[in-house]
Amino acid sequence: MKYLIVGLGNIGDEYAETRHNIGFKILDAFAEASNILFTDARYGSVATCKLKGHVLTLLKPSTFMNLSGNAVRYWMQKENIPVENLLVLVDDLALPFGTIRMKGSGSAGGHNGLKNIEALISTQKYARLRFGIGNEFARGQQVDYVLGEWSDEERQTLKERTAITTEAIKSFCLAGIQNTMNQFNNK
Repeated sequence: MKYLIVGLGNIGDEYAETRHNIGFKILDAFAEASNILFTDARYGSVATCKLKGHVLTLLKPSTFMNLSGNAVRYWMQKENIPVENLLVLVDDLALPFGTIRMKGSGSAGGHNGLKNIEALISTQKYARLRFGIGNEFARGQQVDYVLGEWSDEERQTLKERTAITTEAIKSFCLAGIQNTMNQFNNK
């Protein structure tokens, strides 16, 4: 079985430590724990690993967040990965910091990266893992918050939270979405 695990984020050093780049950060943690490296490829940085007979392609799109669908569609077609084996990692303002929630389908919830993916793969029926970044910002400051760097307090627990999230990714591939949702949602 083949899986495409996509972490959403924006390329460039100025975005590396921002909340909006949690998808990249999670995939970096997954790659480090799996002792694999990303290489530059078409539409993004890609790493591949095997997990108990399953082949996982990890993708950090280089298309910027709002055009992520181009990369997702390309790699799904290139690797012949069915939509039910796609998992997209994304930040979520509606969840408290560090909370994770996996769903098998749903709306973009205002997230432009998810909107673009849905438009280009022509479905909302794909798995997404939302990582809570909280909503500790004043009215009208949402963009600054999302594109802002982690607070010192958040940094202290970020490694632990990303480690739990990488375990959820493994569970998605090995145990399926329903078991993973039961085990990890709101953990």
